[in-house]
Amino acid sequence: MRIISNRALREFALIHPDSSLPLLGWRRVIEANSFDNWASLKRAFNSVDRVGELAVFDIAGNRYRLVAYVRFERQIVYVKSVMTHSEYEKGRWKP
Repeated sequence: MRIISNRALREFALIHPDSSLPLLGWRRVIEANSFDNWASLKRAFNSVDRVGELAVFDIAGNRYRLVAYVRFERQIVYVKSVMTHSEYEKGRWKP
């Protein structure tokens, strides 16, 4: 799959350096695979949650969240936001 907005990942990692390796790991798994549906994505990322059309990934053992639109038919992941757990809890990321 192809990731749109690697910039969001890089910028977040600059602010939160301990997220750098976990985000790199997430990116490598996404880019190395072709996910056909939510079930196949869930097999690779057991902790991913579906919230409407969004996928919410736990990053770095629940310390961070990555919110993205996953377009299986186009094999594209659009990163909407990367945030701390406390920012996620505020819910401002919701559509």
